[in-house]
Amino acid sequence: MRMHADEFDITPELVVGLLATQCPQWADRPVRRVASSGTENALFRIGDDLVARLPRLPRAIDAIIAERDLLTRLAPHLPVTVPEPVHEGTPAAGFAAPWSVYRWLDGTNPVEGSVTVPFARDLARFVLALREIEPDGPRAGRGGALAARDSYVRAAIAELDGRMDTAAITEVWDAALLLPDTDEVAWLHGDLSPGNLLTHDGRLAAVIDFGTTGTGNPTVDLIPAWNLMGPDARAAFRAELAVDDVTWERGRAWALSIALLQLPYYWDTNPGLVANARYVVDQVLSARPARPRT
Repeated sequence: MRMHADEFDITPELVVGLLATQCPQWADRPVRRVASSGTENALFRIGDDLVARLPRLPRAIDAIIAERDLLTRLAPHLPVTVPEPVHEGTPAAGFAAPWSVYRWLDGTNPVEGSVTVPFARDLARFVLALREIEPDGPRAGRGGALAARDSYVRAAIAELDGRMDTAAITEVWDAALLLPDTDEVAWLHGDLSPGNLLTHDGRLAAVIDFGTTGTGNPTVDLIPAWNLMGPDARAAFRAELAVDDVTWERGRAWALSIALLQLPYYWDTNPGLVANARYVVDQVLSARPARPRT
């Protein structure tokens, strides 16, 4: 994973020290790092039933704080398990940022292309439940207009020239920018990627990482249709949500834009994230309408 100049140095020993000073009741528990392709936070198991979440970068600090409040507010309205905060860690010697402890949630991250139709329906019901909550919370970082991402997407496409079919990618993106936008505002998760979902026995077991959650254009929560699902699950997801054609195409463009920004940045440093982003591009391009024969 690419290192940042301002990235916090987070080790198991640091977490042990934080627990000793702020959570002495857990100080004798074993602490071990959780492998993750995530870029914003570091995770450490505390014994068998707890996990510490610490921001890797200064830009992730606000999300750590906001997430705790949002989870307390949203959890009672959601049809699936979400993280339960049990300790609000404060900055201390050796770590100048807030941090959190949550209940550990069992399950595995789903693998792109292999999720079941019941899983897709479960996830759609989670999205619908979010949208039914009164949207009077903070604005999400994602959930704006596609046009606001245009310069970043085109810069990423230029960096990928020679490594991917940038002509086809550009064709899809150009078409997306012609779609009518919407002023709909609702609660959205904002990052329904495989790493933020847990599955058990083919069903959705939990949704985690609410650091990007807020209110805005909920189209962004259609992205798992392309970053995770194959054709059958994708069709079930769309049917459960009753998505019209324009919204569906806008969601496809959102998924494409996120993948394109990830690819050049993490190409050599985060193979898991790159593999998923490549999957998105493949799924998006395979869903293009067939060109008429000449």
